[in-house]
Formats: sequence, structure tokens, C-alpha cells
Amino acid sequence: MTFSNDSQLDPGRASGGGGRGLAVGGGLGGTLLLLVVGLLFGPDAVEQLTGGTGQGSTTQGSPEEEFAHCRTGEDANRYTDCRMIATAQSLDQFWEEYLPSTTGEQYVQPGLRLFQGRTDTGCGAASSAVGPFYCPADGTAYLDVGFFEQLQAQFGAEGGPLAEEYVLAHEFGHHIQHQIGTLGYAQQDPQGPESGAVRVELQADCLAGLWAGHAAGDTSGAVDLEAITPAQLGQALDAAEVIGDDRIQQTTQGRVTPEAFTHGTSRQRQVWFYTGYETGDLNRCDTFRAADLDNPAAAF
Repeated sequence: MTFSNDSQLDPGRASGGGGRGLAVGGGLGGTLLLLVVGLLFGPDAVEQLTGGTGQGSTTQGSPEEEFAHCRTGEDANRYTDCRMIATAQSLDQFWEEYLPSTTGEQYVQPGLRLFQGRTDTGCGAASSAVGPFYCPADGTAYLDVGFFEQLQAQFGAEGGPLAEEYVLAHEFGHHIQHQIGTLGYAQQDPQGPESGAVRVELQADCLAGLWAGHAAGDTSGAVDLEAITPAQLGQALDAAEVIGDDRIQQTTQGRVTPEAFTHGTSRQRQVWFYTGYETGDLNRCDTFRAADLDNPAAAF
């Protein structure tokens, strides 16, 4: 999705150092994307995985200074870091209204940190190698904007604005799960094709789809998203496919090991995102009731 040019961005919505949409260091961290590292493996997991190492710093000044170039929808459509800020604002607009109306839970804005190289988190020190992730200990989504070029270069992702926005919407989905009490299932049952971890990830994909379906064409807030085109929807579905456990395992180790799944297959990630997008119904995102994760409609 693209933002209308008259959208008003808040540079203070993010912290950290992202750069003007430039390709920076980063990676995918071994055989799979660790999108909720702190949750799945404990508060010190990120530091253990990266050794607390990495190049770069978290920020060079205040958010208003760091992201001073992020002011309008035109900036969001031009620079990746500005797009992430605008996406966060759009997600805030959506969840501030939708969450209390459907659950009675008041939405609490998560933090957003855009960084280069390494950063400190409530879940430990992190480097770009772990990919985007949400840390429940400090209620913050972390993302190195160079991750998107890594997806294209290493895994053949198509890319595109909605593909990038989907990734952040997924991380905000984990924050919503933290609020409604489903995030902890990943710790209780951390891997396998039917595991709690997989169900948590697929629900976050569905929540990302909810936002995409509702936010497109909404002109009621400071940031406005234009209607989604079929090509843009295809880009988001392509991103979901690229970060499926089976696709990542096949690419990185030459074989698929379902017993090590933590995020779901490419097909599952696509169908659950599309379920949220098409139905607009939080109740249809109940992956924990689904007997067949390949077929969301079968659970209802």
C-alpha cells in the first residue's frame, strides 16, 4: 500500500537509527527467522544468539532529529524508515479503535525501534542477524530496515511496500497477542508443525491481515493508506511465502524438518494473512481452535 501525500508523519513514533531507507548490514540468523526471539527462548536469548556483538549503534540523536526527514506520506513512499513510521501510525489508528470494540481491551501502543547493526532490548542485546522481532519484556518491535533487501537478495522475495508493511504489522500482531493473552502459548509449546509457537505466529499473520483489510482506504487519521491493488496484495503474500519454515529450511539446509517448525509453512502463513484480510474478523484469527492449519475456514 502507498500512503497519501498529505499524510502527517510523527518522527517521534520511532526510536533508533534507521537511515533513509538505505541497505545496511543485517541477516536472517541461521536456519530460520527469529521474529519473537525473546519470547520463544527467554529474556537472554537474543544476547546468547548474537553474543551481544554487532556493528553500529542504536541512535545518533533524538527521534525527532534522527527521523526529521519523515514528515509526509511522500516521505513514507520514498524512504523505508519513514514507511515503517507511517505504518506504525496506521497500525495505532486501527488497533486503538478495533481492539476495544472487539475485546474490551484498551490498546497500548508498542514501542518501535529502527536500528542499524545492533541494539539493546529488554530481551538482551540484539544484532541485525536475528531479523525483525517483538520483545514482550519492553513491549517494543525491533527492525533493521536492511532486512527487506536481505529478503530479496538471499531468499528471492519480490519486495514492495505492502510486503514491508506486512512484516511490521506481524510484529505489532505479537503485541496485540501480548495484550489479549495468547502470546505465551509459544513458550509452552515451542516447536513442531502443530505447536503453540506455530499457532502464535500464524495468528500474528492473521492480525496483520486484519489491519491491511481495514486500513486500506481509511482517511480518518493522520496517515491515510490508499486502496490495495492486486499486485500489492500479491507482494504481501509473496513475503509470507518467503518466510515460511519450509521455504527457509529448504533454502538454508537443503531439507525440510517439520519437527523444528516455529512459524508455519509458506502456505499457512499466506492463508492466515489472507483470512484476516478477507474477513476482517478477529474471531476468525483463532489459530488455537484450528484443527487444520492449512485450512482456516475449517475451524469455524
